[in-house]
Amino acid sequence: MATQSDEFKAGDPVPTSGIYEVVHDKLDGDSHATPHQVVAISGTVFPSCRACQGWVRFRLHHAAPHIDSHFHFQA
Repeated sequence: MATQSDEFKAGDPVPTSGIYEVVHDKLDGDSHATPHQVVAISGTVFPSCRACQGWVRFRLHHAAPHIDSHFHFQA
């Protein structure tokens, strides 16, 4: 079960590369997007949603290193 500390918001740094579940909060009582998954890369920031702006939350679903940071693929 995820806790609030496991959730990230728009503008937060991405702590771990991987697949994140995205939950859009309701606007005017209506949900404009169902939960979905995205890939986020460590060292970037979580973006705002075009529709709900900062009313979006991210939860790590599955950690996976970016290929550029994996030791087998570094020059």
